Amino acid sequence: MELIIQLKDVYKDYVMGNSVVKAVCNVNLDIRKGDFIAIIGPSGSGKSTMMNLVGALDIATRGDIFLDNINIEHVQESELAQIRGEKIGFVFQTFNLIPTLTAIENIALPMIFQGISKEERMKKAEEILEQVKLMHRRNHFPNELSGGERQRVAIGRALANNPEVILADEPTGNLDTKTGKTALEILKKLNKQGKTIIMVTHNLEMAKYANKVIKLKDGKIVK
Repeated sequence: MELIIQLKDVYKDYVMGNSVVKAVCNVNLDIRKGDFIAIIGPSGSGKSTMMNLVGALDIATRGDIFLDNINIEHVQESELAQIRGEKIGFVFQTFNLIPTLTAIENIALPMIFQGISKEERMKKAEEILEQVKLMHRRNHFPNELSGGERQRVAIGRALANNPEVILADEPTGNLDTKTGKTALEILKKLNKQGKTIIMVTHNLEMAKYANKVIKLKDGKIVK
């Protein structure tokens, strides 16, 4: 399968007072289209830092990160934002929904930044609501939804611009076991439809949904 993401000799250091924390250290990783990757490791192992680097939310201290053959370490922030909007969908542990927007409006929101008309945004958002089985909750606000429903809206929002890659950071962290399994089943189904999924989790049971598991320790890949 074709490479979609490649990390070459990637380091990420943070200066904390007089010391330097090596959050990611000499990581080399190839991710191919259609992969379902789980990144696991203890707290402080560098999982979220690596997710932020892959998602172009942060830049490496040194090394190269390629997304669809574009070296995202060497593009302007405005171009980087465009690349993120088109190619990557994000799912967060805390959902990060806009509380004043309904379910359908939250899903439609990313399409605004791609210049899509309101009519087309609403049509696509309705299709996505059908996909995540939430059409009956389309006009409900986040505080009127259960945790599982909010996470399904968050997954729907990640799909808004039909990205090639979905990054899920502890997507079941705030959900009970049954609800978390439902969210993961949706991610697995999207993977079968061709989406590349990269999931950070500390839960080994959840990691079983992936077809590849990357174990991090002290910022390094150990397995």
